[in-house]
Amino acid sequence: MNLRVISRNVGVALLVSALFMLLSIVVSLIEGGDSALAPLLISFTLTFIFGIFPFIFVRKTSQITLKDGYMIIFLSWLLSFVFGSLPYALWGGPFTLINAWFESVSGFTTTGATILEDVEALPRSLIFWRASTHFIGGLGVVVFLLLIIPNSSPVRLRLTNMELSSLSRDDYRSRTNRSVSIFAWVYLALGGFSFLVYLILGMKPFDAICHAFSVSAAGGFSTRTLSIGAFGSPLISIATIFLMFLASIHFGIIFMVFALGSIRPLRNPVLRFYVGALVVISVITSLSLKLQGVDDSWGNAFLDGTFHVVSYASTTGFAISDNAAWPSLPCFMLVLVSLICGCAGSPTGGIKVDRVIVLFKAIHMQILKTLNPSSVYEIRMGRRILHDEEIYPQVLYIAMFAMLIAVSSILCIITGDPNGNALTGSLATLSNVGPSLGNIGSMGNYNAEPGMMKFFFSVNMFLGRVEIYPILAVLSSIFNRRG
Repeated sequence: MNLRVISRNVGVALLVSALFMLLSIVVSLIEGGDSALAPLLISFTLTFIFGIFPFIFVRKTSQITLKDGYMIIFLSWLLSFVFGSLPYALWGGPFTLINAWFESVSGFTTTGATILEDVEALPRSLIFWRASTHFIGGLGVVVFLLLIIPNSSPVRLRLTNMELSSLSRDDYRSRTNRSVSIFAWVYLALGGFSFLVYLILGMKPFDAICHAFSVSAAGGFSTRTLSIGAFGSPLISIATIFLMFLASIHFGIIFMVFALGSIRPLRNPVLRFYVGALVVISVITSLSLKLQGVDDSWGNAFLDGTFHVVSYASTTGFAISDNAAWPSLPCFMLVLVSLICGCAGSPTGGIKVDRVIVLFKAIHMQILKTLNPSSVYEIRMGRRILHDEEIYPQVLYIAMFAMLIAVSSILCIITGDPNGNALTGSLATLSNVGPSLGNIGSMGNYNAEPGMMKFFFSVNMFLGRVEIYPILAVLSSIFNRRG
């Protein structure tokens, strides 16, 4: 491995974190120097020094290998977690070391799970830092992997193609510079648009920018303990549904709609399947909430049901009501969409609907082959024909995802599971949804969970965001010196 390449690129990630720490310091100064000023100053200084060090003492080189790329991804996220936890740990309060680590990992992975029982008790500069970790992590998921690899390197193309998407046309696959620009600008535009929408609907500027950071990254950190529900505005709730949906679809679709001035890209089969699934599950959930007496009106039931279905499917995790007392059927619907989640090419976590479609098509093809062994069948995603080398990794990923949920649940039970959240917590964190059911539901938090469970859940969040394969590649390169 080339330590020069690795250290310089990891330094970039740390400098990005240092920049947002500096902005948090500005927020603290605007507030008259709140209680997080000193922790943020110390954190900024340490993060900046470690980030700038490689640029001063390490000579630049353009050579990079596939192993270098995977190691850069791994260390960039890991060190971001470590340095990102410093403001929390130094501030204190509810942030023990494990709680600070958990909150940092949850922020950067855009999971949105929290240990906080009272968000408003935090100084505003620390609340801004929480939201900033979402914004950094969301952008990193979409473009960071592409930005760190030299433009002409075949390694860059290999890493890019790991993200399966039916929208990945040939020009997107070969002209990766264009892909980086598209994803970055759509992400930034979505953040800016979200800020303006929230501002127009009555949020104060601070609340608007923090929620814009969260919703554009498909995260879930709010400035309020009661999340979106604290604003008591149906218009803000409806707007948030729309924004969460936008953040969960392939950014290339959004770009092509505006670039072509046409709605033809919305005919994408993955998007149609995703929208259809959301509509059906939202209707079932809403009907259950009304008929079983959870909501007193049809309007509240459909708003409540649709909001939380889209929130869980987009892995955002915002809430407008507490699902801890919901009946079994709507709870099952939320668990179901937590598995499916959003589309590839977005900041969402989970299995992603693209892989679910591939799985269904692969099962159907296998049934046809069993009935007609001599016939030849193919799997299509829109106009593209998928080959075995494209299908196999996606089906295998779903199998590994299910296995990791089982392993995480077992480990949580072995080490102590006093609240019975081993399975639901593992699913929510590996899918990067954040909230789940019960006391870790839409209005709950993870503070009551044992330290070891919080650690296992943080590992889940990391695996879910990086999508397993790069982690396995790094571990393989570490333990297999022959490579």
